[in-house]
Amino acid sequence: MIDVSGLVSTILNNQVNIPLLYVIYEFLLKIPVIGSIVTFLLSIIPLFDVPIIRLLIGFLLWKPMWVLLIIPGFATLGTMLLILPWLERKLVGRMQWRVGPREIAPRTRGSIQLLADSLRFLCQEVIIHKDAHRLYFLQFPFLYFLPVLLPLLFINAGAVGRPLVPIETPYALQIMVGLISLMPVFIMGVGWSSNNRFAFIGTVREAFMYFAYEIPFIIVILAMIVLFKTSNTVGVVNAQGTYWGIVLNPLAALVFFIAAVMATARLPFEIPEADQELSFGPFIEYSGIAFGLAYVMAYEKMYVLSAIMTMLFLGGGSGPVIPYLGDLSYGIWFVIKTLIILLVMVNLRGVYPRYRLDQALNVGWGAILIFAIVALLWSVVLGVVL
Repeated sequence: MIDVSGLVSTILNNQVNIPLLYVIYEFLLKIPVIGSIVTFLLSIIPLFDVPIIRLLIGFLLWKPMWVLLIIPGFATLGTMLLILPWLERKLVGRMQWRVGPREIAPRTRGSIQLLADSLRFLCQEVIIHKDAHRLYFLQFPFLYFLPVLLPLLFINAGAVGRPLVPIETPYALQIMVGLISLMPVFIMGVGWSSNNRFAFIGTVREAFMYFAYEIPFIIVILAMIVLFKTSNTVGVVNAQGTYWGIVLNPLAALVFFIAAVMATARLPFEIPEADQELSFGPFIEYSGIAFGLAYVMAYEKMYVLSAIMTMLFLGGGSGPVIPYLGDLSYGIWFVIKTLIILLVMVNLRGVYPRYRLDQALNVGWGAILIFAIVALLWSVVLGVVL
């Protein structure tokens, strides 16, 4: 039997502390007209006296659910998916002396371009050509969401001594690495189910790239586990109370960043997709909402990997406490750090041309692997010293 009362007590005793909500409520009550309306409505509809409403509000303010749904979870992810492509286009446009998107509502400087793109994807027909493996062709783009989003369950967006994590486990980093390792499998499944020569070439390139970045990626994660003496994400953030991970092991941070760029197929490692050569590689046969999913998936992977980098190397949500925001301030600092990493990633396309496959493999199996091993040895030395 489930102890419902114990579960409710656990939820209500682990709420996010945001004093600003109470300040806003008290401020509204002091405004003559609005305060009277709020008081009148609460007297007619006593929301906070209805048990189910109180439980619902308590459930939303429960720390694990708040982190998963609000910051840095699905609400923040959705916001990033709206603004990041626009920021990328505008910033890269400025770097290349272009104006970026402006044709859609010029007065907004193209800020609703992504909305126009989304409506186009939604209204287009999903075409399944006769040579495709129909069942798998439809399934893989949607199954691709699972390994991308599940690492959010273990990300700690809090600060030292103030954890904000949905699921706390001593094997969090290992589970996250396992989930991230599944991402290329679904991409290769997408290309295989398309039964197209260009999609097949893209999947082969994805497989080569996967082996090139996966080993250095795992090694630097291991280096940080050795350095922090824990793989629990709460302990990882707590271990950065004095110095952030990027200060303790900058080489590991560099390798992680390059591996993340390779994992998300961003320029200069946009080799599996290579639109000039393969017309979007594994996703060439997709249209409509299925193509839209493939398009936003790269940004979702970037967000998740950037969030992991923030947690491992930038102290998570550590930062000055913003008055009246309480626990929310940690989430805001976490999102700001993650956004900075994302902007650096997306702006690489305006700086570097695409590598050839052999050049990318030389980077992965050569310099990056050597740097990862050196970073691991450095963590071992620091672990003994500290």
